[in-house]
Amino acid sequence: MCPPSRMHGDFLRGQVIWAAGGDWVVIDFEGEPARSLPERRRKRSPLRDLAGMTRSFSYAADASVLLNGVEPPAGWVDACRGGFVDGYLSAADERLLPPSRSGFDRLLALFELEKLVYELRYETRNRPEWASIPLVGLLRLLETTA
Repeated sequence: MCPPSRMHGDFLRGQVIWAAGGDWVVIDFEGEPARSLPERRRKRSPLRDLAGMTRSFSYAADASVLLNGVEPPAGWVDACRGGFVDGYLSAADERLLPPSRSGFDRLLALFELEKLVYELRYETRNRPEWASIPLVGLLRLLETTA
C-alpha cells in the first residue's frame, strides 16, 4: 500500500490550467469543500488524486453525450487515462507505489469506485438529471474489473 501523504483532495480536470510557459499548473489546493478542514488535511494515498483525474476524463466524455449528444472520439478516454497514468508512473517515486502493477491497478480501481460513489451521491442530491454519468461509469468499472 502507498504510504499516506498530503494530497490535493479534489484533483480533476478543472483543477489544472495550461500556463503560457507550456506547463500544466495545479490550482485550488483547498480540497473537497464538503469535507471538514481536519479531514482535508489528513494524509491519504496519493492514488486518490490520481483516481480523481482518471475519473474526470470519463466524466467529461459521458457529460458530452448527456448534455450535447456528442460522442467523444473513439479511444479518447482510454488515451487520456493511459497517458496520465503512464506519466504518473514514470515520475512517481517507486517507494510510494504498490509493489506490483496489478496491485497498483487494483488500488486505483478501488479509489475510482470510491470517487464514483461520491459522484453518484453528489449528482442525486444536486443534479439528479446528471446521475446517469456516475451510473454509466460504475457499470463500466464493474465490467472491466469483473
